[in-house]
Amino acid sequence: MESCVLTKTEASHGLSGKPNLLTQASKNLLAAIISSSDDAIISKDLNGIISSWNDGARRIFGYEPDEIVGQSILRLIPEELHHEEDFILAKIRAGERVEHFETIRVRKDGERFPVAVTISPVKDDSGTIVGASKIARDISDRRRAEESRLRLAAIVDSADDAIISMDLNGIITSWNEGARRIFGYEGSEIVGQSVLRLVRENLRYEEEEILRKLGAGERIDHYETTRVARDGSTREVSITISPIRNSLGEVVGGSKIARDISSRKKIERMAIQAEKIAATGRMAAAVAHEINNPLASVLNLIYLARQDEASKEEIRNYLHIAEAELERVSHIARQTLGFYRDSGSPSDVYLHELMDSVLSVYKSKLFGHGAVVEARFDDLRKIRVRSGEVVQVFSNIVANAIDAMPDGGKLRISIAPSEQLEKDGLKIIITDTGHGIPREFIGRVFEPFFTTKGDLGNGIGLWIAKQLIERHGGQISISSSTGAGDSGTVVTIFLPFSGTEGGTAGGKRPKSGTEAR
Repeated sequence: MESCVLTKTEASHGLSGKPNLLTQASKNLLAAIISSSDDAIISKDLNGIISSWNDGARRIFGYEPDEIVGQSILRLIPEELHHEEDFILAKIRAGERVEHFETIRVRKDGERFPVAVTISPVKDDSGTIVGASKIARDISDRRRAEESRLRLAAIVDSADDAIISMDLNGIITSWNEGARRIFGYEGSEIVGQSVLRLVRENLRYEEEEILRKLGAGERIDHYETTRVARDGSTREVSITISPIRNSLGEVVGGSKIARDISSRKKIERMAIQAEKIAATGRMAAAVAHEINNPLASVLNLIYLARQDEASKEEIRNYLHIAEAELERVSHIARQTLGFYRDSGSPSDVYLHELMDSVLSVYKSKLFGHGAVVEARFDDLRKIRVRSGEVVQVFSNIVANAIDAMPDGGKLRISIAPSEQLEKDGLKIIITDTGHGIPREFIGRVFEPFFTTKGDLGNGIGLWIAKQLIERHGGQISISSSTGAGDSGTVVTIFLPFSGTEGGTAGGKRPKSGTEAR
């Protein structure tokens, strides 16, 4: 509070204490300063009767001068705080000054508000204390700002998430209770230390990129990674980082919110494993169905070969056909098991071979539903993926398409080069002419445990498919129509090459063109 008021004695004696007559111009200037002050500047006698009232007082308290001059100062003080005036007047009579005293006062309309007051004794020409000058500043905005800061501080400190601030060099400047719970460090141990203490050596490039983005004023949302706790254990976290700016708008640091998602990730991995087992079961059932026909043929051919009337030529022919049927069984088994073996290790493959594997397994089911397959494969380059996971995705989508066409239809599949998000890769489009997905459900198809298939589905197949595709750095989307004569669903998948040059070395040339199955 910096408003300046000269008392009568000070005005007549000047700063040196010697008598000095003010010119009329000086008096007018002082009056103008007092009148234009934003603060309330009030004078009163030693009985607390108001003797002057500036425009700042009118704005703050709401009283016009003719309403309040000559009235007791107690009109501005809540009744339960009247004792403060006794304390203030005692100080003034003793020639003491009261500085920056924070209290509550009352406006004309009855509203209570916080003020900071400074009260000084007023002396006459002989130096006798005859009253007091009071400067009152409305600190409502400051109090609200302080309360807001305190509330925010309480929210930050009570949050389950780790909320950390750091400067542009990555030095930690604040550390909340959630950070202590997640990472194990006390604030006194970690504030002033580099944020790299929370990052494993092989992931420190992430923090460099984060600091670069912060310096550019960019925000990072829900970035999933791992960090290391004080005891050396790993925490899977989802991080949101926002730039912190000073009063000039300059970026001076960043706030980081880290949410421990270890439990969620564990559940997701369990769900993925469960769905993988379920997908394997579906594939196994389809394989069993697919090999049942050739095995039945083999048994029938053996029976015919054992008949006494069969000639040697006929027996040789029966055995030749039986051998071909057994080779077909062996091929299906090798193909299916090969793609599921070592599914955790990426390898260079042709996507059309994975799709062929799935289609061969579901061949009988497609035939039984009266569904025709049209496929066009233009993937002339291998792609590095986890084969078992991609087969799982293809199997789920093809099975869904077949279920959507119980009365027959057409399943169109294309695989071709594409560029998306500035990455080269392959785009897989799987289209069926089934009954489609209602518009109100299309936005929920990737939610866990959501299904439109009733008891026929568990609702996690497409959710898992999305997890697996994104794990490969790709994307999956679905569009659908239920219109009469134009119903069906389109699943579009993009998988990036991830810098792997496959070519055709070490493998057969891929198929291309249009095939009907």
